[in-house]
Amino acid sequence: MSSIDHKELLKKVRRIQISTKHAVNDVFAGQYHSTFKGRGMEFDEVREYVPGDDIRSIDWNVTARTGSPHIKKFVEEREMTVMLVVDISASHLFGSGVQMKRDLAAEVAAVLAFSAIRNNDRIGLILFAEEVEKYIPPKKGTRHVLRLIREMLSHKPQGKGTNVVPALDYLNHVSTRKNVTFLISDFMFSDNYAQLLKISARRHDLISVVIGDKREIAWPDIGIVNWHDAETGKKTLVDTSSRKVREKLGIEQTRRAETVDEMHRKAGIDTIRLFAGEPYDKQFIKFFRQRASRR
Repeated sequence: MSSIDHKELLKKVRRIQISTKHAVNDVFAGQYHSTFKGRGMEFDEVREYVPGDDIRSIDWNVTARTGSPHIKKFVEEREMTVMLVVDISASHLFGSGVQMKRDLAAEVAAVLAFSAIRNNDRIGLILFAEEVEKYIPPKKGTRHVLRLIREMLSHKPQGKGTNVVPALDYLNHVSTRKNVTFLISDFMFSDNYAQLLKISARRHDLISVVIGDKREIAWPDIGIVNWHDAETGKKTLVDTSSRKVREKLGIEQTRRAETVDEMHRKAGIDTIRLFAGEPYDKQFIKFFRQRASRR
């Protein structure tokens, strides 16, 4: 990477850090903490019994030794591991507006990562396209999160296509304990992963974040377009001036989205659908509230 590219990358990382600060501090504050529980309860201290305490918490050994009732106090064990499994395939290099899908994926991942370390959780990263291309083990700290963002923005994928199967398989092998996993992808051309999705959902708290662009569903009338499929390399002339062609393309994408949502629903995982260039805070707040309502 040249010094100019390196400077531009650092600026981009800094912009993401600044732009996500509001979401982490104001929008996600408390929501993330209450949504994702820790591994359980851990012992904190023994103190004297006061009226209203649960008698099931009485420590009989200490009570017998001191001659006055004492109880064991527990606190929630908050520390968790959060994994970001991020699709960097060629289809993410698309954006009809000011933001590409890949940039949205990086920004959303950054918000989740900063929220995780704010709650003293560890955060790890898996980057994938046709195969897993990068794995960064979970750690804590702002410097670690900034490294994850740099990797997401700078990594040049070896493969162009999308294959969720190797990513989920890798996740299940490197994460032996249950963790919270955000699978971030446009799921454009990945098939035959339904069974592994169910297996992964049983092992982990798996959430899918579907990245899209509104123009993939609602094509504009801009005449003859030389459409280049970034993943397959196939080039096609598309007559967007034809209403029937535009409707057909929109229907195909809508059906694809419905198929993905149905597959994830059957696997028992939540799905958050986001679009490049549009705010994402409302979708996440809705997700947090739905999680809370199920408790």
